Amino acid sequence: MTDSAPDLAAMFDVEHEGENLPEPSWNVKPTEQIPIVLESMKTDPAVRRLESARWSLVPTFSPELNAAFATFNARAETVAEKPTFRTALAKTRAIIPATGYYEWHTVGTAKTPYFVHSDDGLPLALAGLYSWWRNPALANDDPARWVLTATVLTAPAQGALAGIHDRMPVVLPEETWDRWLDPHADGDQALVDAAVAASAEAAAGLAFYEVAPITGDAPELIDAVGPETEVGYSA
Repeated sequence: MTDSAPDLAAMFDVEHEGENLPEPSWNVKPTEQIPIVLESMKTDPAVRRLESARWSLVPTFSPELNAAFATFNARAETVAEKPTFRTALAKTRAIIPATGYYEWHTVGTAKTPYFVHSDDGLPLALAGLYSWWRNPALANDDPARWVLTATVLTAPAQGALAGIHDRMPVVLPEETWDRWLDPHADGDQALVDAAVAASAEAAAGLAFYEVAPITGDAPELIDAVGPETEVGYSA
């Protein structure tokens, strides 16, 4: 995520920017902080906010912050069934902006990284969920007792991306943003299925190319070492 908070706020019509938003990064790892766009249910009408969240969703019922299994992604096909995600799907959905994302093509023991991005240079709007986790070890008056966490929805890869990996994030086109974020809209499997279907349009506008092994954190990580390929898709 290389765009500044003010740029993201403008792109997503954000009304409130939270504190301690993460700095730009070219190598964001699970459990690190990421910017997310959400609509708060505490006001009517809801207020669209840009906040910093821990990338790995922790459900409200979890006794601890570190889950026994990975929760940085949620499969779109089963998200409404999983106890970890279904409560968040119901009312606390988010958009997770990303300049792009890395995917690794595996052949035997060899893993080749690719950078996937929009063909127009704008950030991707990834479908996500968020949850506020309450740390039971901290006092009620401790401001650190609430931790905002988030996950990215994934679906079967489309077009040429399927040749790299069988999964990809659900990329939301702009006309779906309002409904996805609306905390008063029913968050069920039908809403997810509609988002996945609509993502075909956004997925068609992706491109990718090979990059060098991902180490450290610097702009050079997204430099191409091979030719660029457009994703495309079949309706």
